[in-house]
Amino acid sequence: MRIGWTEILVILGIILLLFGAKRLPELARSLGKSMKEFKKGTQDVMDDKDKEEKDKDEKKPT
Repeated sequence: MRIGWTEILVILGIILLLFGAKRLPELARSLGKSMKEFKKGTQDVMDDKDKEEKDKDEKKPT
């Protein structure tokens, strides 16, 4: 099931009513920072996993 433009507009309208126009930019900034931290965290986990696999492969006897 896909979300269309009308559904997105309704959701944005509800958000605007709940939070108000003055708090909306603050909310968007907060959401952006949260997403940035989440991506950084997932990248760190993937880097650690790759490093562990690389170390494991190097220690494997041939």
